[in-house]
Amino acid sequence: MTEHQTASAAGTAAASRAPQFTITRIFDAPRELVWRAWTEQADAAAWWHPRDIVIKPGSVDLDTREGGRYRYTMVAPDDTEYPTEGTFRELREPERLVMTWGSPGDPDDRVPVITITLRELDGGRTEMLFHLLGVDGAPGDEDVYDGWNSAFDMLDEHLAAAGAPGTRGETR
Repeated sequence: MTEHQTASAAGTAAASRAPQFTITRIFDAPRELVWRAWTEQADAAAWWHPRDIVIKPGSVDLDTREGGRYRYTMVAPDDTEYPTEGTFRELREPERLVMTWGSPGDPDDRVPVITITLRELDGGRTEMLFHLLGVDGAPGDEDVYDGWNSAFDMLDEHLAAAGAPGTRGETR
């Protein structure tokens, strides 16, 4: 094994120990529609939040290009605000999106990283693999995992309103 292979193996082992989780959903919507839901400002404003939380009007701003920034603010029922921002690291339309996910002022090299992979399935369906590196999560945590899972329920409703029939909800 070369020095590079050893370093790569060590990096892979460290990444596997890093806090992270994955959610997989299958949407009854074309991949291009799911991609647009992630990358268009009006679409993002409609679903980038868990149920019972709203997006503050006018707070969504997306510069959807590699190196571009995004921001939005969620508002809880008790009026607590959760400003969020990050940088788009990779956009490979319509199959892969990589972006940081943090709070205003957080350095991008120290915040969680979201990777979205969209795979086209038969029948106009799309498999979405959502991977969050930098935060632990599990079903029932009433925290980040459940929050994103709820947001994906909102995405399902958004896609249905856009003319797609809905999801066939496999969540992992």
